[in-house]
Amino acid sequence: MEHRGVLMEQYEVLFARRWSVWGAALVIGTLNVFLFAYDRPWTASDGARNWGDWLFQSVGVLHRPDLISPVLYSGSLLNLGVLAGAFASALLSREFAVRVAPAGELFKGGVGGFLMGIGAVLAFGCNIGGFFSALSALSLSGLAMMVGLAAGAYLGLRYLLWEVEHWPALTTGKAYSFCAAGASGLGWQPAVGALALLTLLLLPFAYNRFGYTPQAAFLLFGVAFGLIFQRSRFCLVRAFREPFMSGEADHTRAAALALVVSMVGFSVLKFTDLKDKGDWVLPGFWLGALVGGLLFGVGMVLAGGCGAGSIWRAGEGHVKLWVAVVMFALGTSLMRQALAPGEWLRKLGTAVFLPNVIGWGGAMALVALVMAAWYLFASWNESTKRFSLV
Repeated sequence: MEHRGVLMEQYEVLFARRWSVWGAALVIGTLNVFLFAYDRPWTASDGARNWGDWLFQSVGVLHRPDLISPVLYSGSLLNLGVLAGAFASALLSREFAVRVAPAGELFKGGVGGFLMGIGAVLAFGCNIGGFFSALSALSLSGLAMMVGLAAGAYLGLRYLLWEVEHWPALTTGKAYSFCAAGASGLGWQPAVGALALLTLLLLPFAYNRFGYTPQAAFLLFGVAFGLIFQRSRFCLVRAFREPFMSGEADHTRAAALALVVSMVGFSVLKFTDLKDKGDWVLPGFWLGALVGGLLFGVGMVLAGGCGAGSIWRAGEGHVKLWVAVVMFALGTSLMRQALAPGEWLRKLGTAVFLPNVIGWGGAMALVALVMAAWYLFASWNESTKRFSLV
């Protein structure tokens, strides 16, 4: 009985209480450094494009002999790990339910996901790869995308407020929920969640057994991200949207902290030549990153989730985010195919590595100062509501 009590206490700590978003920020920034050191940094759009390409090839629309299966492609495995990790975590915390939003909300999820796909191609990455990881890698395109994301989030929110006032019928209607946890007791969800998590922890051994050790690592990284996102609610959409919406700034401050941690780690790896200095310096500055960020920002507000956020919330059972993820994958694949002929992607911008322009100290100081300014602006706006629309 004593052991049972200890186990229940540990369960309460891990899955009945919300994890600190500050602690999550530190871990997410650190995990991104380790992922970059291992191979490549955190991104969601690359894996989504793999899903879209695979879907189009499955129905005969696309022919890519070099296309890697989603169960073997690194970017796809990261996303699948996030999805599965969030699913297991939601079950363990008794927060999983299949939630079917009204038809208008599902439509907005699809439109938002498609806009995110287009924006991610133009910016050479989503808000994770094109902003968070790019700026961590001291790529100037990350700053341009940050500006675009902020403008897009503001415009998307303005549209939603207009919709509430002038077109409320779009999102009214009956919502449905299935498979929710019971009102009392632990119920079935924690047991299924424990089984799902155990399966996820054993699956990398199967990959390793058949010679796919790198794939096993990417899957584990994804599962770790999914667990942290679901338990902490860490969300880059909220980081950009909430200052303009409610004024709440916790996720903005957490995102700024996570990015500084990630940037310091990336800089050490590059400065010591453990990673190539050009790694993840994206060729989107300035037009591609700015316009792509704008479209992505509008899309993520309409969908209610960004690249990674849509995936982990889909793992909780939100059907609107299922729609968003599918359209994100299709939009990324279609836009990439549309721009590939004529080398249009080369015309979207150029790759600028900040240390080549202002030195290592100047580059790191610039990113840290931008994050500090974002942090301070959000905190000031939280108390004054000066730029909050609601």
